[in-house]
Amino acid sequence: MKYLVLLVVLVVAIGIWRGRRATGAESSSPPHLALPQDMLACAHCGVHVPQAEALMVGPQAYCCAEHRRLGPA
Repeated sequence: MKYLVLLVVLVVAIGIWRGRRATGAESSSPPHLALPQDMLACAHCGVHVPQAEALMVGPQAYCCAEHRRLGPA
């Protein structure tokens, strides 16, 4: 009986080892990093937000619709 338990533990350990070895080769490539973005200060509160997320009204940038509605401080 103890040989059966030992065999099961050995099979599980080999399965885990093979699974980690297979996924380790895929994760060796460097992660894809996002390119840096220009940061703009909100005209109302001064918080800096990425240019892609800023709400623009002419040359002024805002961090949210509420601050855009309130206008510059």
